[in-house]
Amino acid sequence: MYALADCNNFYASCERVFEPRLEGRPVIVLSNNDGCVVARSQEAKDLGIAMGEPVFKCRSIIEKNHVVVRSSNYTLYDDMSRRVVQSITTFIPDIEIYSIDEVFLDLQPLINRDLMAICHRTRQSVLDWTGIPISIGLGSTKTLAKLANRIAKKRAGTNGVYRLPDEARARDRDLASTDI
Repeated sequence: MYALADCNNFYASCERVFEPRLEGRPVIVLSNNDGCVVARSQEAKDLGIAMGEPVFKCRSIIEKNHVVVRSSNYTLYDDMSRRVVQSITTFIPDIEIYSIDEVFLDLQPLINRDLMAICHRTRQSVLDWTGIPISIGLGSTKTLAKLANRIAKKRAGTNGVYRLPDEARARDRDLASTDI
C-alpha cells in the first residue's frame, strides 16, 4: 500500500505562512521572470486564472479582484518542502520525494495499523507544524495513490485524505469519474 502526500497550492501556501493576512485572498505566484503564473491559491483558481497563463493576459482579473501577486521564491519553497517532509517522516518514515511538493509514502510497514487514522494525524500535524495544507491519497500502487490524492483534494467529505477502495466495482467508479 502506498500513499501520496501532496501540498495544496504549495507556493501560494508558503507565501501565506509568512504573510498570514493573505489567507482567504486570491494569490498567484509568477515564474522566474514574472512572466507567467506558476502557482495559484484556490481563490485565484476560482477566478479563472489558469496555470501557465501569461500575467499580462489576466491583468484585468488581477486588478478587478485585488489578486495578490508574488514573484517566486524558490529558497523559501525548498525550505518549506524540507519542513513538510520532516513532519511527515515523524509518522511515516519510508518515503520517496517525488517533487518539491509531493512525497510518496510506503505504508507496507504500517499495514496492520489504522492507515486512515495515521494519514489524518499526519495531515493535521503537517498543517499545525508548518502551516502547509496537504492532501493524502492511498492506493495499492503509486499511480492509484496519485489518483486517490486527486480525489482527496476535490471530493467533499474526504477531509483531505482518501483511500481508493480495494473492491473492484467501487474502485472502477472512482477511476471512471476521473478525467484523463
